[in-house]
Amino acid sequence: MTPTTAPPPPKATLLTPFTIAIFRAVWIAGMVSNVGTWMQNVAGVWLVTTLTTSALLVALMQAATSLPAFLLSMPAGAMADMVDRRKLLLFTQGFMAVVASILGVLTLTGGISAYGVLGFTFLLGMGAALNAPIWQAVTTELVPRPILPFAITLNGVSNNIARAIGPAIGGAIIAYYSAGWVFVLNGVSFLGTWAVVYFWKRERTVTSGPAENFLGALRAGWRYVQYSPAIYGVLVRTFAFSFGAAAMWALVSVVIARKLHLSSGHYGVMLSWLGAGAVTGAFLMGRAGSRLNFNQRVLLGVLMFGVTNLALALVAQIYVLYAVMFLSGIAWLMVMTSFSTTVQLNVPKWVQARVISVYMLVFQAGLSLGSLAWGELADHLTLQTSLLIAAGWMVASALLAFPFPMRSAEGLNLDPAEHWPDPETDGHIDPDDGPVVIMIEYHVEPADWPAFRAATEQLTRLRLRDGALRAGVFADVAHPTRLTEFYYVATWGEHQRQHHRFTKEDQAVEARVLQLHSGPTEPRVTHFLAFPNTSNVEMATPMQTLESQR
Repeated sequence: MTPTTAPPPPKATLLTPFTIAIFRAVWIAGMVSNVGTWMQNVAGVWLVTTLTTSALLVALMQAATSLPAFLLSMPAGAMADMVDRRKLLLFTQGFMAVVASILGVLTLTGGISAYGVLGFTFLLGMGAALNAPIWQAVTTELVPRPILPFAITLNGVSNNIARAIGPAIGGAIIAYYSAGWVFVLNGVSFLGTWAVVYFWKRERTVTSGPAENFLGALRAGWRYVQYSPAIYGVLVRTFAFSFGAAAMWALVSVVIARKLHLSSGHYGVMLSWLGAGAVTGAFLMGRAGSRLNFNQRVLLGVLMFGVTNLALALVAQIYVLYAVMFLSGIAWLMVMTSFSTTVQLNVPKWVQARVISVYMLVFQAGLSLGSLAWGELADHLTLQTSLLIAAGWMVASALLAFPFPMRSAEGLNLDPAEHWPDPETDGHIDPDDGPVVIMIEYHVEPADWPAFRAATEQLTRLRLRDGALRAGVFADVAHPTRLTEFYYVATWGEHQRQHHRFTKEDQAVEARVLQLHSGPTEPRVTHFLAFPNTSNVEMATPMQTLESQR
């Protein structure tokens, strides 16, 4: 009898995440909510335009939408890593549903002013700013890691479909009925998402170590980004791309009106071509994405946006520009999903929402500053000159691929290693006691010093990334083979959290250090606590753990 082997699992495709019921429900609800948001944006601006003759108030609508993202993105990320994300989503979706509904009722009853619309828009912006990092982080809980890139791409498709049809639907409702009904429908769209999240049976996450306080969580997020080359490399390239791409978003309407002397209808069609390109790009990536790594995708997308800015500066044929915008939509989705996927795949769960919030903050900063810079150049020089300089910026930013390559996250195991034993102590230590100094004594032959130095440099970065304020390695001048690694942590609780932040991927770095240890026993680990509680432990006696951390 011929033995049979199990068939290989089917290869994942762009549609694979839809086979997971909860992702499918969340995606559909999210797309409906995105459509409502784009409808709201159109209706809000139009309503302010009809309620006031002040161009400043109309311009402030964009500020009311984007300013909350700068103020609340990082705090939202910290909260999403500290408390139940499902409960936070229920709060943010419910909050935005109430705000949009009240705005709708006031508009329908004639009880709203331009300042009122601005105020309610700011409140909706606050809800969106709190919601955004949580919503992105939740995707990693809904789908397995191997198909996460496809799920993130589908989220981009959702937003671009909404971008393409939301303004048109909102404009039609305004024309035939009232902006108030747009606001009410937007409120209803949030309720749909709220219902899906409410019925989501989220697995309870078990937290290890003492709970973080809010300010400590914020610092931990920044520290993780600072000492993670894979992350800050993405952030540098994200800012460079969004700054240059802002020229297209900020000036395409000016090109239509002042250069080509065409109507607002052509502007709407131009944006529709962009959205169609983004949706098409998702399916192209689903079919051919495996042939290009993230670095290559970003490089192609950046160069395509250089061509976009060049075409907007030099091309006068609207149909040629439609084709360019279609290709730009493909490039936009390709770049943004590559950035977002790289960030999410390179970050462990304990800090995920905080890092996502930093990424979103950097992206928004690039768009905002870029819009200001290219608009100022267009006013003080010429529209064409501004777009040509922006094209040059995009080409130059492509060179960032060399010092800041996109690092593959395939095969990374970011689960907690949980291999360090709890330190042996003489009595209870309060988590807020500190600071704490940890010293690890190695015996290394002089011939192995260069390799040991290189290995401990990487380990030092991990110590700093996971909570240490200072870290380094010292040699004993009386015993050249005795080397001591030290790191300094603010509190005992923070050191306990370090134990649970060290991942299985980090163990490989630690193993390279241990391989160079030549002592007869494992490295000795000693913990020193500043001014310990004398009722629990002798003041002059360092708390020691004779067991190894490994």
